[in-house]
This record gives sequence, C-alpha cells and structure tokens, in this order.
Amino acid sequence: MNRALLPLLLGLPALGAVLLAAIKVPVRTARTIGTAVSAATLLVAIEVATRFDYGAGGRAQDVVNARWLPTVDVRFHLGIDGISLPLVLLTALLVVLCAATIRDRLMMAVVLLLEVGMLGTFVALDLVLFFVFFEVVLIPMYVLIAVWGGPQRRPAATKFILFTLLGSGLMLVGFLVMYAATGTFDMTALARAHGHGITAGTQLLAATLLLVGFGVKSPMWPLHTWLPDAHTEAPTVGSVLLAGVLLKMGTYGFVRIVVPDLPSGARDLAPALGCLAVAGILWACFACLALARGPHADLKRLIAFSSVGHMGFVLLGIATLTSAGVQGALIGNIAHGVITGLLFFVVGGVKDRFHTSDVTELGGGLLAKLPALGGLLLVASIASLGLPGLAGFWGEMLALLGAYSPAAGLSRPLFLTLTGLAAAGTVLTAVYFLAMLRRVDFGVVTDRWRGERIADAAAVDLVAWTPLVVLAVGIGVWPGLVLRVSESAVKGLLG
Repeated sequence: MNRALLPLLLGLPALGAVLLAAIKVPVRTARTIGTAVSAATLLVAIEVATRFDYGAGGRAQDVVNARWLPTVDVRFHLGIDGISLPLVLLTALLVVLCAATIRDRLMMAVVLLLEVGMLGTFVALDLVLFFVFFEVVLIPMYVLIAVWGGPQRRPAATKFILFTLLGSGLMLVGFLVMYAATGTFDMTALARAHGHGITAGTQLLAATLLLVGFGVKSPMWPLHTWLPDAHTEAPTVGSVLLAGVLLKMGTYGFVRIVVPDLPSGARDLAPALGCLAVAGILWACFACLALARGPHADLKRLIAFSSVGHMGFVLLGIATLTSAGVQGALIGNIAHGVITGLLFFVVGGVKDRFHTSDVTELGGGLLAKLPALGGLLLVASIASLGLPGLAGFWGEMLALLGAYSPAAGLSRPLFLTLTGLAAAGTVLTAVYFLAMLRRVDFGVVTDRWRGERIADAAAVDLVAWTPLVVLAVGIGVWPGLVLRVSESAVKGLLG
C-alpha cells in the first residue's frame, strides 16, 4: 500500500486553498482550479478505495505514523478502515459537486480548507490530531455563513461557532481524561484495549463529556438549536457540506471513539442517548409538520429540521450497541449525506431562480413550471422520507431493528418503547414531506409566476446533481455498497 496516499489526500486541497487565497485570478480560473483540485482529491480517494483490502476492513490501512509532539507522545497518525472509507469518499464527492457551482475565488479557497478538516477528521488515528482537524472545520464554515449567507447570517454564524466551540471544549477535556487514565492518545491502541485500564467511573466521566461534545455536532436534541438558523442562512454549498459531512463528524466520533474506547461508559449512557435520539426524531417531525402546513414555511428551514430527525435515527442505532444498529447508523450517515445534499442543491436552485424559499410565496406547480427542478425535489423528498428501494430506508430500518433487540445489559422494555416511538416518527416524516410536495410541486402555478420566464435546471446543475440521484438509488437497491465495507470494522469496535 502506498503510504503517501493519505497525506496527498489532505495536501491537495490544502495547497489549492493556499494558492487561491494568495493569488488573485479571475472567477472562471478560480472555479477551474478549485474544481480540478477537488476532482484530483476525489481521484486519490477512489485510488485509496481501489487498493483497500475489504477482507480486513476492521484494520487501519494506508497508515502514516510519524513523530509530531514527542513530549506528550502525540503523533501524526493517519489511517483508513471500513468505517471511515465511505465518509472519505462522500466528502470528496460532495466537495467536487460544490466546487463546480462556486463563482467566488475566496469562497473556493474556504471550501478547500474546509475539505482538509473534514477529510482529516475521518483519517486521524490520534486523539489530538483528531481534535485539530475537527477544529479546522469550524472557522471555514463560520466564514461561509457569515460572509456569503442570508440576511441574518451574522447571528446564525455566531450561534454556530459558540455552540460548536462549547462542544469542542468538552470533547478536549474528555480526551484529556482518557489520556490521564491510559497515558496515550493513540486511537488504535485505545480501541485494542477496549476500555481495559480505565475504571468504570472514569469511563462514564469521559463518555459523558464526549456525549455532549459530539452531540452538539451530531446534532443531538436539545443541543441542535444552532442548526436551523445555520442552514437557513448558509449559502447552498455551506448547507450541502454542513448537512452532508459536518453533522457526520459528531456521529463518527461516537462510533470511532466512545463505543470502542469507553465500552462501560457507552453502555451506561446508551439509554439516555436512545431517549435523546427519539426525542429529536419526534421533535423534528412536529416542527416540520408545523412548517409544512404553516403560512410562513421555508424550504431550507424545513430540510434543516428534518436533518435533526434523520440524525436521531443514526444516534438511536449507535445507542443500541448492536452490530445491526451501528451498521444502520453508518449507512444512515451516508444516505443522509447523499439525499440531504441533493435536497439543499435543489432548494438552492429554486431560491436562485425565484429569489425566495418561502413555500407560500413559491406557491404550487413547480413540477409543471420547472420539470427538472420539480422532479428532482420530488425524487429527493421521497428518498428522504425513507421509501424502500432508496438509500434513506436502510438506516432507519436497521436502527429500528437494533432497538428492537438491543445489546445485552440494556433495558429491552425501554428500547421497545423507543422502537415504537421512532417508528411513529417514520410515518410523520412521510406526512410532512408529502404535505410539502403537495404545496410546492403539485397544484396550479400561482398568478405571480405564471407569466414570468424562469429557467429550469441548467446542464451544469444536472451534471453536478445526477451522481447523488444515482447513489440514492444505488445504495437503496444494493445497501451492501456500504454495509459490506463496514461490517468487519463494526464487529471489531463492539469487541
């Protein structure tokens, strides 16, 4: 295995970001450079996947392990396994699709810097290095919202950075507690030990700190309140990357660090995590129902609230501490990234053309007036509500299966109750998406828009969005694309 691949994966977007920030070039040239750099990064990710040994998906591969801060034994330790590989591929793909739509040199530089942090988080194998990459993401996303966002961008960006910095601070303290108990930041060594050498009380303390720290980013109810404002005000590329990748960093942290390294603490907190996950599912459903049927519904805000519910299923799967549940969480991460990324692309296209994403102002008849945009909104919404045969179905189904039969030692009556409530959430999700489609996609075009000539999705849009449609269908029909990659890794994490 070529040991230079993962540094190259991080180095390409880092170099692209520096060049675009330092050298003033025309917008078209900047878009060409940014798209080329992100495409090259995707090719490296594909090469990593091509060389990956899928029979040993639980073992870190393409490892780089170099001295960095020898005083405290912090190392520049990178590697990829069956859990991180799908997220790396998803991240690289979404950045390419975003880059193809960016028309600002500095925005392109910010997005490439954001890619460095996102990819680095998924391949870091040292807790301090993980924290560094986790933090690299925050400032670029803050800048995307604060500089290129909507009318309320500054308050939304401030709320985002305050919440996420609080979560990061608690996460760092949790890492330090683990280091004090074990004397190492090495994530592979901690996973092999599977909690040995860390007392039950220390595990519970560290797991609680990480529960809140990762919960902010996941977003876990009630720590989610920054998300709707951030999504509503962010530019389209910001919303796509926020939903498609950044939210996954929190749930990835649960699976990568809390479950294998702190098994006793994870088991103690699993009932609370399950309850908070289901509370988020139901709360998001009722919020979306109110938006879908209300007089001042905003499409971006509705999709943002729906993300809280979808990520609630991911958290519920993790809380079961079963192979089925954690597998459901991992495929749910990928499915949500693909489907919600497509939804934000389409709604961004609608907003660019109509200069609003307010459902009442848009009126009905989008499918009749703009067949391509309306059709894509229909496909993405049906995928998001969890229709069998599309990607969104498998994460919810496996999370419910795991909750129906949770790990030994967890309360079966409690998780059966959570299964029933979460299943009700799947029905409510279908209701609010269908209510939204009835108001926006179907019906009669309103008088305000009937006489106006509005362009449908352009060829470049269709080229950029089609891969997400293909993945939504492909993963739905063949979930083994994701599940077979992560199967052995999940078994190893659960011990």
